Amino acid sequence: MSEPQDPINTAGAATDGTGESPADAIQKERDELFDRLLRKTAEFDNFRKRVERERKDFTEWAAADVLTDLLAVTDDFERALAADAPSSAQAYKTGVEIIHRALLDLLGKRGVTPIAAIGADFDPHIHQAVAYDAVDGAREGEVVEELRKGYMLGERLLRPSLVKVAKAS
Repeated sequence: MSEPQDPINTAGAATDGTGESPADAIQKERDELFDRLLRKTAEFDNFRKRVERERKDFTEWAAADVLTDLLAVTDDFERALAADAPSSAQAYKTGVEIIHRALLDLLGKRGVTPIAAIGADFDPHIHQAVAYDAVDGAREGEVVEELRKGYMLGERLLRPSLVKVAKAS
C-alpha cells in the first residue's frame, strides 16, 4: 500500500501537488507579468513613434501643397529680375530683389532647398528632361541647362528641375 503524499517536500517547503512550491509559482507568475509589461511598453512606444512619424508626414504633405504654389510666385520673381529694366526702374527692381530674397528665406526656413542641376549627372528622380542636345565639352548625360529650378522639401522632391541634357554627338 502506498503512503499518502506528504505536502511537505524534502526541503521542508509546502508543495501544490505539481512539485512547485507556492513561492516558485508566485515567482513564475511575477516573471510572466513582468514580461507582458515589457512587451506592452515596447508596443506602446512603437505606436507612439508611428503616430508621431505619421503626423509629421501629414504636416509635410499639407505644407508641400502650399509651398508648391509659392514656387510659381518665385519663378515669376526670377523672370522679372532676369528682364532688362531701364535706369528709371532700378528702384523697382531693387524692391523686387528684396521681396524675392525674403520669399527665398521663407522657403528656406520651411526646409525647401533648390536642386543644383547644371553640371550634375541627369537623375530621373529629381530632373525632368525636356530636351537632349549635343554640346561640345559636355559629357553624355550631363545637365547643361536648367529651364526651371527644382526644389526639395527635406528629403522629399517638391518639384523636379526641368533640364536640357547633353547627348553623345
